[in-house]
Amino acid sequence: MPIHFDRDDFERLVQSALDELPDEFAERLDNIAVVVKEEPDPADLRELGLDEESDSDELFGLYVGVPIIDRGSSYTGLPDCVYIYMGPISRACATSEEVVREVRDTVIHELGHHFGLSDADMPY
Repeated sequence: MPIHFDRDDFERLVQSALDELPDEFAERLDNIAVVVKEEPDPADLRELGLDEESDSDELFGLYVGVPIIDRGSSYTGLPDCVYIYMGPISRACATSEEVVREVRDTVIHELGHHFGLSDADMPY
C-alpha cells in the first residue's frame, strides 16, 4: 500500500533535501528550479522509453536543462529544472522513512545531472 504525503509535507521533504546539500554544491545551484509535480508528463515517459502503464517503470525525478560542464562562459539559457514526482515516489514506498530517503536520493540524483554526472556516475 502506498504511503500518502500531502503536497505541503512532500514539498518540505524536497526543501529539506536541498537544505542538507553540502555548501560546495548548494552554492552552485543558480538558475535552476526544483519543482514538485504529482506525475510525470506522458511525453517525457515516452521520450525516456518508459511504459506509461507499467508500475515497474516509475519515474521519480527528471532533470531538464544544460549541465554546468556543458555551458560556455556566455551561457544565458532558461533556468534548468528538476522535477520531483510525488505519485511515483509514494507508490514505491511503504513507510514514511522510505519516502524521506527516496526524496533525498532523487533530489541528489537529479542535481547530479545538473553537475554533469551520468546515471552510471551516480554514487547510488
